[in-house]
Amino acid sequence: MLTTLAIQNYALIQELNIDFSDGLSIITGETGAGKSILLGALSLLVGQRADTTVLLDQSRKCIVEGTFHINGYGLEDVFVQYDLDFDDISVIRREISPDGKSRAFVNDSPVNLTVIRDLGERLIDIHSQHQNQYLENPQFQLKVLDTFARDSILLQKYRETYTLHRALKSDYQNTSEMASKNKADLDYFQFQFDQLNLAKLIDGEFDSLEQELKLLTHSEEIKSSLSGVSNCMSGETNSVILFIKDSLVFFNKIKGFYPPAIELQNRLDSVFVEIKDIAHETENLCEHIDHDPVRVDFVKQRLDSIYSLFQKHRCGSVADLINIRDDLKKRIDEISNVDFRLEELKKEMALVRSSLENISSAISSERQNVIHSIENKVLELVKQLGIPNGLFKIEMTTTEDFTPNGSDRVRFLFSANKQGVLQELAKVASGGEMARLMLSIKATISDEITLPTIIFDEIDAGVSGDIADKMGNVIFHMSENAQIINITHLPQIASKGQNHYFVYKVDLDDKTHTSIKKLKSDERVIEIARMLSGEQLSDAAINNAKALLGVE
Repeated sequence: MLTTLAIQNYALIQELNIDFSDGLSIITGETGAGKSILLGALSLLVGQRADTTVLLDQSRKCIVEGTFHINGYGLEDVFVQYDLDFDDISVIRREISPDGKSRAFVNDSPVNLTVIRDLGERLIDIHSQHQNQYLENPQFQLKVLDTFARDSILLQKYRETYTLHRALKSDYQNTSEMASKNKADLDYFQFQFDQLNLAKLIDGEFDSLEQELKLLTHSEEIKSSLSGVSNCMSGETNSVILFIKDSLVFFNKIKGFYPPAIELQNRLDSVFVEIKDIAHETENLCEHIDHDPVRVDFVKQRLDSIYSLFQKHRCGSVADLINIRDDLKKRIDEISNVDFRLEELKKEMALVRSSLENISSAISSERQNVIHSIENKVLELVKQLGIPNGLFKIEMTTTEDFTPNGSDRVRFLFSANKQGVLQELAKVASGGEMARLMLSIKATISDEITLPTIIFDEIDAGVSGDIADKMGNVIFHMSENAQIINITHLPQIASKGQNHYFVYKVDLDDKTHTSIKKLKSDERVIEIARMLSGEQLSDAAINNAKALLGVE
């Protein structure tokens, strides 16, 4: 439950701290005093977004901090889910800075708004005035059934399966659309691939062919030069080899008595071997050089063919062409296999749909099982609240397709009169009747779930007199199982509280501020009397207030 609420620099609140107890706490005050401002601050603790317009002083940040006693409410799983330290006394804090940045903390650990919302909806149920209209909302009506059915595990499993089913349907649709488009392009892709594939491309081939063409176009010049070299080296007359042989003979004659000749002869021997090798290799090269016009034409055609592919595909290497060819092959294979993929997706969707049908059917059964019990409990409370001839029915039908919450459509039907015909709430329920019906449903729900704190913001709007007293009794009964904080203008309900807080405005430093204080017994008598008779307190009003409060 909420034990302390601290607010700084929010709307008309400069700074205040409120301690709350369990049971039923009442908040009253003049219209416009700032009661709803408290709810606005509290809403920040359950993930409501805010901007700098909430800052009283635009130069300072706003801080709203709530301290909660949470032991025994089964909230440990939320703390484990978000890797937070669990403490029996936990603190949630929101800060709004002047630059508009919002920060949230749980036990001083920074968290995002998702964490605050998930934790907040397990801690506080804030019922503002406009939420009576939620009764007409099909999602709210389904939520009521699910609360009684206790089918949260089934619903979680259903939603996971539903998400998977939607993803598969989207994948099937996208794949089908892509298949239709690609099949139209298949002939074009196939033509391009065949052209590249028939080219039998080899990486590096273009450079190699260019080099070969140079050789072929200069073959006669190359052969003539090689022949000249060969003749100089090893010709029959005046060749280098003959001159070296003669030189070696001369060195051989004098080496026996002239030592320097030995070294020179050895060096010339090495030269002789190298020259002979060069001459031999030159002759071999010359023999293999031939002018081949046919080969020249082939190489030119091959180069032209590859160059044409370069231009067509806007690339500059055979490696790029090979990559384009491989990509085309991959796309052709994908298009060719798309029918198989679509068939696989159909099978997957059928399996998931079957699972959805089973789970949604189980959820529908759980919901159907609790409808009669809800109708009876709500109708019993409605009659206690002054609608003795009221009729309340829950109509559940099957939707045409799966929805995020199953395959059920729910309508709350109501009639306040004995001869009335059951119709949707918006058509037959007045504001006061809607308030009583909502309170009846909230009270019924509170008997089924453990919710630490419920806050009502004038749920009694549109009622008065004896009906207000009966609503007060219902709210008081709810406070036996949960902490109830009730904002009200009705003395009959205010008198039921175990704690009474008064919201008022005060002028400080030429500014108006909202403040709050817990009323003592005598102050409470005066406040209840004021609610009964206005500012002019009469003895009758005071006595009536004492009677309502059960004091002398």
